[in-house]
Amino acid sequence: MVQPDASIELSNEEIGRYSRHLIMPEVAVDGQKKLKAAKVLTIGTGGLGSPLALYLAAAGVGTIGIVDFDVVDESNLQRQIIHGTSDVGRPKIESARDRIKEINPNVEVVAYEEALTSENALDIFKDYDVVVDGTDNFPTRYLVNDACVLLGKPNVYGSIFRFEGQASVFFAEEGPCYRCLYPEPPPPGLVPSCAEGGVLGILPGAIGVIQATETVKLILGAGEPLIGRLMLYDAFNMKFREMKLRKDPNCPVCGENPTVTELIDYQEFCGIPQAVEADRREEGQVPEITVTELNEKLNNSGGLTVLDVREPHEYEVANLGPQGARLIPLGELPQRLVELDQNAHYAVHCRSGARSAKAVKLMQDAGFGDVRNVKGGILAWSDEVDPSIPKY
Repeated sequence: MVQPDASIELSNEEIGRYSRHLIMPEVAVDGQKKLKAAKVLTIGTGGLGSPLALYLAAAGVGTIGIVDFDVVDESNLQRQIIHGTSDVGRPKIESARDRIKEINPNVEVVAYEEALTSENALDIFKDYDVVVDGTDNFPTRYLVNDACVLLGKPNVYGSIFRFEGQASVFFAEEGPCYRCLYPEPPPPGLVPSCAEGGVLGILPGAIGVIQATETVKLILGAGEPLIGRLMLYDAFNMKFREMKLRKDPNCPVCGENPTVTELIDYQEFCGIPQAVEADRREEGQVPEITVTELNEKLNNSGGLTVLDVREPHEYEVANLGPQGARLIPLGELPQRLVELDQNAHYAVHCRSGARSAKAVKLMQDAGFGDVRNVKGGILAWSDEVDPSIPKY
């Protein structure tokens, strides 16, 4: 899909660097020139964006654009291999640029240290041949898809969660788009993020490399890309499956009579503002206790029973230790309310306060008289009471 530019030549250094490509008839000199002429935009330098950018740089893609506005956190290092320990606290885009240039100084890196929005997406995308989506949220996925359809760009898609990954190429000019597969986003909160549910650190490496492979194939115009196919990867059982995808003639963006002809408010489309407001209302409607107040009551034998509604594996990572808390995961709480004394005084906590707010409401509805939500959960406890408690 990228035509070789007659003005592009390979230096002797590049011929040596890419020699294993040049002896492949599917790539050869013309293919390597296509890679050098290509411009690829990567959305995010996280779990998927890390191996993607590294391999595209090593393969000799001439221009790599990066969109990211986050900073490197220690929790990223388990999977985001483009960043290192010394990069913690740095903007990810700077860390990624330095690593890419270290791998291949011939690559031009174009950095966009800003959030991708409906206002800037078309302007950023327009000069690139391929857009690769390495994000982990639905508003950005729909934004990337719609912008690619409107501009006629291929969208190399990947997603990950726990032990499972997906990959495809959504290219409306030759097949279905992301909306053909997922016309509507799931209700907010139904699908947990990697921050909530976790991800095997190796998994994004596998999916990111597949995205890089598909990108290179698109540039070369070689092989059979994942257009019209969704690849499903189960790392836990080491199985690959494939689903055939069809273009939806009623698709609102790439169908026969599209209704989405310009970029929209994707936060609103995915119901994020309403969900956030609902969570705030739910948390605000239940009585709360701060971690400082809780600590004082526990130290003064304040007669409180602390209830932890996280999962057992979370409890193993971080808990109140000698202060003590009874563990009943939120999913088990409705069936186990009979184990609790309705006349006792309860402080309920989780990781950050959202799940415990739901637990407090549940207990109130069941007739418990004195139940309070621990504001900020165990993260706030670590920040304000006991810094030795690890944060996760």
